[in-house]
Amino acid sequence: MTPRPTTPPPGEDAPPPPRRRAPGATAPKAPKPRAEKTEEAKPAEVQPAEVKPAAAKAKRARSKPATAAEPATAKPATARTVKAKSATSKPAGAKPAAARSAAAKPAEAKPAAAKAVKAVKAAKTKPARTRPVKATSVQATSVDPGSAEAGSATAVPALTATAEAVPVAGAPVAAGSLRTLPVESEPVTLSAQAGPVRTVPGQAESVEPEAAVSPSPTALSGDGVQPALPLGGEERSRLLAGTHHAPHGVLGAHPAPAPGRGVLFRVLRPHAKAVAVVADGVHTPLFDEGDGLFGGVLPLTDVPSYRLRVTYEDNEITVDDPYSFLPAVGELDLHLIGEGRHEELWKALGAEPMTHQGVTGTRFTVWAPNARGVRVVGDFNYWDGAGCPMRSLGGTGVWELFLPGVGEGALYKFQITRPDGSHTMRADPMARHAEVPPANASIVTAAHHEWQDADWMASRAERPVHEAPLSVYEIHLASWRPGLTYRQLAEQLPTYVSDLGFTHVELMPVAEHPFGGSWGYQVTGFYAPTSRMGGPDDFRFLVDSLHRAGIGVIVDWVPAHFPRDDWALAEFDGRPLYEHEDPMKSAHPDWGTLEFDFGRAEVRNFLVANASYWCEEFHIDGLRVDAVASMLYLDYSREEGQWAPNAHGGRENLDAVAFLQEMNATVYRRNPGVVTIAEESTAWDGVTRATHHDGPGGFGGLGFGLKWNMGWMHDSLDYVSKEPVHRKYHHHEMTFSMVYAYSENYVLPISHDEVVHGKRSLVSKMPGDWWQQRATHRAYLGFMWAHPGKQLLFMGQEFAQGAEWSEAHGPDWWLLDPSYGAEAEHRGVRDLVRDLNAGYRQAPALWERDTVPEGFAWVDGNAAEDNVFAFLRYDAAGNPLLAISHFSPVVRHDYRIGVPDDVPAWAEVLNTDAADYGGSGVHNPEPLKPESVPHHGRPASIRITLPPLATVWFRPA
Repeated sequence: MTPRPTTPPPGEDAPPPPRRRAPGATAPKAPKPRAEKTEEAKPAEVQPAEVKPAAAKAKRARSKPATAAEPATAKPATARTVKAKSATSKPAGAKPAAARSAAAKPAEAKPAAAKAVKAVKAAKTKPARTRPVKATSVQATSVDPGSAEAGSATAVPALTATAEAVPVAGAPVAAGSLRTLPVESEPVTLSAQAGPVRTVPGQAESVEPEAAVSPSPTALSGDGVQPALPLGGEERSRLLAGTHHAPHGVLGAHPAPAPGRGVLFRVLRPHAKAVAVVADGVHTPLFDEGDGLFGGVLPLTDVPSYRLRVTYEDNEITVDDPYSFLPAVGELDLHLIGEGRHEELWKALGAEPMTHQGVTGTRFTVWAPNARGVRVVGDFNYWDGAGCPMRSLGGTGVWELFLPGVGEGALYKFQITRPDGSHTMRADPMARHAEVPPANASIVTAAHHEWQDADWMASRAERPVHEAPLSVYEIHLASWRPGLTYRQLAEQLPTYVSDLGFTHVELMPVAEHPFGGSWGYQVTGFYAPTSRMGGPDDFRFLVDSLHRAGIGVIVDWVPAHFPRDDWALAEFDGRPLYEHEDPMKSAHPDWGTLEFDFGRAEVRNFLVANASYWCEEFHIDGLRVDAVASMLYLDYSREEGQWAPNAHGGRENLDAVAFLQEMNATVYRRNPGVVTIAEESTAWDGVTRATHHDGPGGFGGLGFGLKWNMGWMHDSLDYVSKEPVHRKYHHHEMTFSMVYAYSENYVLPISHDEVVHGKRSLVSKMPGDWWQQRATHRAYLGFMWAHPGKQLLFMGQEFAQGAEWSEAHGPDWWLLDPSYGAEAEHRGVRDLVRDLNAGYRQAPALWERDTVPEGFAWVDGNAAEDNVFAFLRYDAAGNPLLAISHFSPVVRHDYRIGVPDDVPAWAEVLNTDAADYGGSGVHNPEPLKPESVPHHGRPASIRITLPPLATVWFRPA
């Protein structure tokens, strides 16, 4: 069993609690606060965890000290609000401080004898509830002439002064003068605790006080604290049950209901023994109303700046009252949230450390429109949210609470009361940091990383991505080098990727997810980088390091669905909220997850803002959007009767279309140079068309920058997996991609999905012996890099790993160990990938006109009997590159290829059969001059030697 923490509730000046994992759906009963023992009568005055001392606030709160030789001169009372001051013990020999002036109405002088008699009686009948102190306690009584509840004089407790200003008991206090008592190292405490609550059947609760002193000099009217009118039964029960929508209207300080009767203070502090209001160095005990409620009416004309002195069983602390603060989220934020148009939603919702009204703490906000009530729970209140109810901010469904003293590193969740009255503990949907799974609490955090990639960010938008080189190395960070942190990855990954010449890395989802086997594709923390490898700033450090190495960063983004974990988004506030309320539209048929309700403005806002969040907070250069096809079609993986047509009778999900258009338009507008990439496996028209351009179906484009060419991937892999003798019957599978190559802006992906779950690694898909497998692997990569479209290759395939990828151990790096016998063969494939990237970057013909027909021309696309594919690529200036892929295991000498007649000679610039790559070394060592022999419909031709199972590139010599 986890030991009981010894820290006070939020914002209290005590040591930080030990980190504990959040409990499940129901918060356990909180243990009573404990703290280390201090010297007798000295309050615990240490700072809260992660929060610097509020020096400025303390300075404002303290009154100016007076000299020992002359009495303090009281200043006239005014209606201005004064800052609260903690009751802090003075060192031995400290000079008494000046006190505030008395109220405008001087205190009535009472006969000293009568007061003494009354004090003695009170001491005999009711033992004082105050803690013992070293200094002598002085008691006095006074009669409340304004009491109308009993008909007789009522003794009321007076304000309890600190050592800074103590009226002499029994002496009248004249306006403009105040006598002070000398003090020792501990403060003088006046015994003025309120007595126990006495309930009379049929009457309102009354309070039997124990003793009182003459009015404090801070009191502006009346004779002392009086009991507050009890809360109505319904309001009290709602407050205690966590279903009160406006706890700030009940708790905190407010003008008393009756005009001129002072200021009502009410505090909810479960497990506290006593609570006092500390204002201007004077603290006044409140009446114990039961159930952790404390209240009282102070004779003040205005609400002062104040703090609370909370006494627990074995410690005492001074805190700011969370219910004394105005909302820390603005009206404009709420308006935009309500309309679903808050593009920086992460700045308005979630846990935000801040200084609010001069006090440091954390603002908690959450969207839960169906909740009957929401409370903040965390390690700062022992996972008991009874004392931290949030307020509802209008009709937006947003709940808010500012907790002073809670800072970075605090664990928290939201305890939500569902519409049926049951409770659920939920992680923050907007959390920017979370515990390492399987723990699932959210963590308060703030960004501190100082970016050093200004040059990269300024230049990345200089060239449109579809007209620039883009070769992508896809990585699963957790398994690329298992066990490395983000910062350790930052030392190795940029160097490795730079050496291979890739322009970008694509990271499989880095958003927090509970199950590692999902590889990140079932997200619970959409705004939190996974904590498995470090914190958010550590991830920023990795991105920064890649940028400084000249490498762009693309992340997989998963807005299509989310898992059903009962601590995350599913029925978040007791009803379908993030998911669609119609089960036919909410349940994903393939993955057992839930689909987002793209038609709800707030849900769409949650996702659109999330896309911008990754680009703006982490400097991400691209978002590869997962499972777009499953979002676009209402009948995706559904049988007849399991889906309903849209308003036009079609199968298109119009809400998802609108969401994707909004997301792309917003990301491109806010983040120049960023690219969005769709993983879309159907023939949907206009995936990479602008959103304002309608297509043949009447839809505007989805607005993506690029689209994964899933058709090319499946067709080409099917072709190379056949035995060479059978490939002629599948020749069209390699050429068909050029029929639609310019319908979208494409990426050619050999991704993680193609090397797992029995599909085998890329090299293992190839037929033949080990040499033929590696040769076909190399020839295929050469064909891929020359084909129109950008390239993506999953880790491990760059050195022809034979085994399928496993997230448990990652790539088989041991294949590159020099002590391994076949190391040279694997290293040769990696050397080829390096040279492919280098040649690709140096040849604008391979990327400058990727998306227009003018950048490509077949030389021979029909050589099925020879298993040969020959084509030309052109850059913007018309300079060509000739690529020939030969997928037969034979050498073809004097193979004639038609070429343009305006190139004097062609030089071989890349050959995948080179001996350095592990090939047979068949090549064309000298430049080839065209002959005036027409061929392939061209006026000239060259005769070349075609290596076995190889791709060869030629450029003008």
